[in-house]
Amino acid sequence: MRSTVGIGLVLDMNSTFGTMVNMCMDMAVSDFYKAHPNHITRLQLHKKDAKSVLDVNVAVLELVKNEEVCGIFAPHGSKQEAFAAAIGETVRLPIISFTARSSSVSYEENRYIVRTASDDAVQSHALASICQKFEWPEVVILYEDDTEYGNNFVSRTINVLHDAGIEVPCKTSIATSASDSHILKELKMLKKKKTRVFLVHAGPGLGSRLFAIASNAGMMKEGYAWVVTDSLSIFLDSVDFSARDSMDGVLGIRPYLFASKKLKSFQERWKRNMLLNNNTSGSITEVNINGLWVYDAVTALAIAIENIRRVNSSLLDLNGDKNRTDNRGLRISVLGPMLLRELSNTKFRGLAGDFELVDGKLKVSAFEIFNIIGNGERKLGFWTIERGIIRELNSSFVEPTNSISTNELKNVLWPGNSVVRPKGRAILETEDLRIGIPWKPGFIEFVNVHHHVDIFLAALKVLPLPINYEFRIYNDSKSSNWSYDSMLHKIPEEYDMVVADTTIWAPRAEYVDFSLPYSESGAVLVVKNKKPLNMWIFIKPLRWDLWLAIAVASILLGLVLCILERRAIEPNGMTYWFPIAFLVFPESKIFVLAFPIGSPLVAYFSRVILNVTQGSEMSSLEQKNFGPGYSSQDPLSSVISQGTSSLSLREFGGLFIITGSLIAFALVYSESEAIGHFIQNYFSSFWTPHIPPVESVRQLHDHPSQPKLAENDPLLESTGQGQ
Repeated sequence: MRSTVGIGLVLDMNSTFGTMVNMCMDMAVSDFYKAHPNHITRLQLHKKDAKSVLDVNVAVLELVKNEEVCGIFAPHGSKQEAFAAAIGETVRLPIISFTARSSSVSYEENRYIVRTASDDAVQSHALASICQKFEWPEVVILYEDDTEYGNNFVSRTINVLHDAGIEVPCKTSIATSASDSHILKELKMLKKKKTRVFLVHAGPGLGSRLFAIASNAGMMKEGYAWVVTDSLSIFLDSVDFSARDSMDGVLGIRPYLFASKKLKSFQERWKRNMLLNNNTSGSITEVNINGLWVYDAVTALAIAIENIRRVNSSLLDLNGDKNRTDNRGLRISVLGPMLLRELSNTKFRGLAGDFELVDGKLKVSAFEIFNIIGNGERKLGFWTIERGIIRELNSSFVEPTNSISTNELKNVLWPGNSVVRPKGRAILETEDLRIGIPWKPGFIEFVNVHHHVDIFLAALKVLPLPINYEFRIYNDSKSSNWSYDSMLHKIPEEYDMVVADTTIWAPRAEYVDFSLPYSESGAVLVVKNKKPLNMWIFIKPLRWDLWLAIAVASILLGLVLCILERRAIEPNGMTYWFPIAFLVFPESKIFVLAFPIGSPLVAYFSRVILNVTQGSEMSSLEQKNFGPGYSSQDPLSSVISQGTSSLSLREFGGLFIITGSLIAFALVYSESEAIGHFIQNYFSSFWTPHIPPVESVRQLHDHPSQPKLAENDPLLESTGQGQ
């Protein structure tokens, strides 16, 4: 004889979600007994329509008191859970929730609460792995603030992210009933902050509005990253096309559905049944994983009851526990504890995947990670507890737990149709970084501005922060009357940083900050070579007359130094070679990036400059700009010309005039004593009588063969010898 076992269902039957769940439960009962016609037990659904929290609590109580049920399916919010948990523990009746993702009541406190939906704690770990994979240092959480479950999810996720080394600088709650203007205000406040990664935990109603408003606020463009949890991702089929367009580039995560013929058949039959029952007014056009979880839970309950095989009216014993039935009139279930035990031992492959309860919660097999592109999706990879992020579930290679290798996910299309991974954090309040670069007249290949720009671009690739930039030319009038100091003084009014052959100088440090140096400068000749290698290539930048002038100037300077040194007691022969040594061994200076005083960019760029200069890319950049492999793929090729003519004596004529004048002056000054005596003697013969030198007069006065002068002789008086 077959036994009928009652199962309670509390649901808003007229809601879109309730319609989907109700259909799934009816189909689960029908499919199970059609596949198992010889089972002696039959489940019978006792349905209660409930729209409010009070309705749910009253319906649960009525099912316990007036209906002979061995279990109750009910959607759990935080406000219903406490009451339902107390009822279930009192009458020893399993309360099965197909919507609760977390619980304020632990399994140790109450084992009669069974959750057949995935646990949010597992999803939090999957989200943390995604943030680690993309190397995001911090995220902002936006969540729907209408249930305590949202708060529980946020608290748990923040702890998991913190353990993974990811900061949550702020969290923003938005009510389901919030106006568009209020949402826009909240988003604009978040936009002013520097975090550019947003984690959204909201239902389809609020979520679809949120992204449309974020797009209008300019927060769905390059540099931003958005990730949605399965509270929204499992309902994407119900989101209209216009809202989906605003979600372009968003990453999503949700429990993975294993493709199978059984699942495909069920989905087709579910659609057909919805049409036959005229349930086409709802927004859900596809059965989602919530409906599949309900289907699998009903199947598990039918399997467990059949295994017990002891269902009859005696199982509901009014006197089963006198301490709990006095003055209450509640039936204490004898079947409940056995049913709970059988459910915990039931395992099978269901429509949603492997069904297995661990500590009263559904064990999640895997999460899929996908990318929203237009009105479609692109699967990027998966996350499992055992293997972390992986590209394919059937991969034979076993990754370490929570692996975050950079090669695991497929390429992502980010907001703004960008393929560049968002760095997760903006540095400046401005949208674009203003990069000042100089236009330099003359032979610019001595200091190649393109090389400095390439260094800057290479640093951006490894910078852990998103930066939008625009180049601004200083001295765009191409005037020769400019200076580096004048350009640096434009920071920060006109430039956020300067990329040029800038060197560190003490006075400049008073109004700008410098990064670590990335190259050395000085009178070192570096030029691009478009021709094959040539051992005489070093003479090409200078014309023959300039080389001749340099040689003559060096020899002349050496001769002058020789003349000047001849008076020294111990002449140093190295002095003769000083002019040539000066040309070969120039004084070196360091090249740096310049920033405003106190800019946070200094530390970031200094770190990445070390990576660039000490990496293999530095060599390729030098070969590109200064080596035989010429390349014109430069972002500034249209505004900075590349001269190829050699320098002549004319360009350095002023320098040689100054050098020659200084050499002549030094030579004249060194011989000034002999020339002075000559001038004095020459001009004295014209203006004054000849007066012999003092020593000569003394010798004449004292010489015995010469007549002595009188004591009053004027000559003696003029020499100071009189008296």
